[in-house]
Amino acid sequence: MTWQFSLAGLLVGVLVGMTGMGGGSLMTPILIIVFGFNAKVAVGTDILHGAVFKSFGAARHRMLGTVHARLALWMFVGSGPFSLLGVETASRIGSNSMDTLERIVGGALILGGAGWLVKTFVHGRGDDAPFLLTTRDKVIAVLIGGSCGFVVGLTSVGSGTFFGLAMLLLYPLTAPKIVGTDMFHAAALLWVAGVSHLIHGDVDKHAMAWLLVGSIPGVLIGAQMSIKVPERALRVAFGAILVLSGIKIVGIPQANLILEVGLGLLVASLLAWSGRELFVRRVAANEPT
Repeated sequence: MTWQFSLAGLLVGVLVGMTGMGGGSLMTPILIIVFGFNAKVAVGTDILHGAVFKSFGAARHRMLGTVHARLALWMFVGSGPFSLLGVETASRIGSNSMDTLERIVGGALILGGAGWLVKTFVHGRGDDAPFLLTTRDKVIAVLIGGSCGFVVGLTSVGSGTFFGLAMLLLYPLTAPKIVGTDMFHAAALLWVAGVSHLIHGDVDKHAMAWLLVGSIPGVLIGAQMSIKVPERALRVAFGAILVLSGIKIVGIPQANLILEVGLGLLVASLLAWSGRELFVRRVAANEPT
């Protein structure tokens, strides 16, 4: 099984490239639900894959000047060490009860999806003025890093969603600065957690390599696509898919029914949006100039 991993990587990469969304959060549920990985290996493989994958985006944002490096550093002061604690916790829980770890990952996906939906509709208060960190800002950044870093090391969920939402609510950064700082910090965090998972033997190196074969060109292709993307609609769909995936992995009663109904509603909504857009374009094309 090789091309299937590359196809999954390609799809996630294109999604990230087109919209800037944290599509890497989709990889863990894909590995668990579609490819049948146990939760511990799925988490470790996703994290190390994300470290390589997001390093390309981090380098690009750094070149563009959309990274608040000091804020990223202070968050990393908390997230780096606590991600290692999360990895150790995942390893111990997975060794004793893989079902328990799967439910924890599923719960994190539900929270991550909900957080992404909130992030979609909440607007920041940032401007282009220089933002100098106070002592209070640094302490908050370390606390954010510690709490969210532990969750990332344990479940692989949240390196984009939780940190991005926290920066959106707590710091006066523009949207590009939030995305760039989030990506830059996530790359560093995921390298620490990913190498730790690798040392614990929780990474499928074969799968990770083939995922990268698809995801790296995918993000470059997606970034160059000139088609108009309904960004808010895709973000809502992304958040909903994370929630539905979490419900499936947690094993909530009637999870399959909830998943089928939810996906059906998403497809129907996207089809309705596409039909509306087509109708609007035809009307505009027929109007006299």
